[in-house]
Amino acid sequence: MNTILITGCSSGYGQETARFFHDRGWTVVATMRTPRADGLPRSDRLRILPLDVTVPESIAAAVENAGPIDVLVNNAGIGVVGAFEATPLSFVRTVFDTNTFGVMAMTQAVVPQMRARRSGVIVNVTSSVTLTPMPLAAAYTASKMAIEGFTGSLGHELGAFGVHVKLVEPGYAPTTRFAHNTAFRVEDLIPDVYRSYAEPIFAAYARPEAVTTERDVAEAVWQAANDPSGQLRFPAGADAVALVRHT
Repeated sequence: MNTILITGCSSGYGQETARFFHDRGWTVVATMRTPRADGLPRSDRLRILPLDVTVPESIAAAVENAGPIDVLVNNAGIGVVGAFEATPLSFVRTVFDTNTFGVMAMTQAVVPQMRARRSGVIVNVTSSVTLTPMPLAAAYTASKMAIEGFTGSLGHELGAFGVHVKLVEPGYAPTTRFAHNTAFRVEDLIPDVYRSYAEPIFAAYARPEAVTTERDVAEAVWQAANDPSGQLRFPAGADAVALVRHT
């Protein structure tokens, strides 16, 4: 029976992915900073562990308690929308700590066991902001673009040991708590001088023709985790798929 460890399972993509794999017979290790069972099935095939991907001791404890891991899904992330000029660099560093260095730290913690077994899959969840430039998302885009490059390069070196590394690129999802874990509201990061520029952009975001659902992302993670080919990128959601076709 395969075991998957997913970061950021308190809500959204991570929680839906945990349910999706559990429904298909996998053993699921659902992790989150503050463990709670809301929204997750009660089952002897699903365990909930505390994990803060920015704390080395927390990572070490979660990986040890999880046992052998066949698939790691780096899903935990922080969103930030706003004018870069108004975004404190201290907060940008916080975003990178989770979105970039947290992914790298989790990967480094799990690679040794996968390499030793010569099997395993690492799935890194990024965003469609990596597929085309999007306004008012410069810091967030930078944190996710770093993981795109990291994943592609890592895939080459780990492929020599039978370990696959994949990207899932979700499209836009206005119903998800994109900036839930941030210290700033969107309006905090839009100075008055930017408002006339930002308002039509946010209006367009509020009425997208195609949006990505949590189920779209769970299905893409499933495809990536079970893909036997060398495919690297798995867009999730109709808008992300459309962007891939036009790039």
